[in-house]
Amino acid sequence: QVQLVESGGGLVQPGGSLRLSCAAMGRSFSLYVMGWYRQSPGKQRELVATVYPTTNTNYADSVKGRFTISRDNAKNTVFLQMNSLKPEDTAVYYCNLLPATPNWGKGTLVTVSS
Repeated sequence: QVQLVESGGGLVQPGGSLRLSCAAMGRSFSLYVMGWYRQSPGKQRELVATVYPTTNTNYADSVKGRFTISRDNAKNTVFLQMNSLKPEDTAVYYCNLLPATPNWGKGTLVTVSS
């Protein structure tokens, strides 16, 4: 089983930036397709960014051009650089594999507000 621990969230003003980190504890991390998901109050969890073992990436239209996902296989870590943040980016952010495993971490809260 893979254990996932997210960090880096916080309160930021609109237009600001944050960098999220996800530490994954598992033996074959470099082979995993990893994703960042988010869930806003009253909404379903959605996938916002994906990074493949080849380091190819994919993004939801709502974050394309503003968010960048990356990975460090030596450190079993996935990152999400978030720029030009908007109030609608406010959510709890989670990382998980694709397809997602049942072992969700606690997530990290991102609040975009003035």
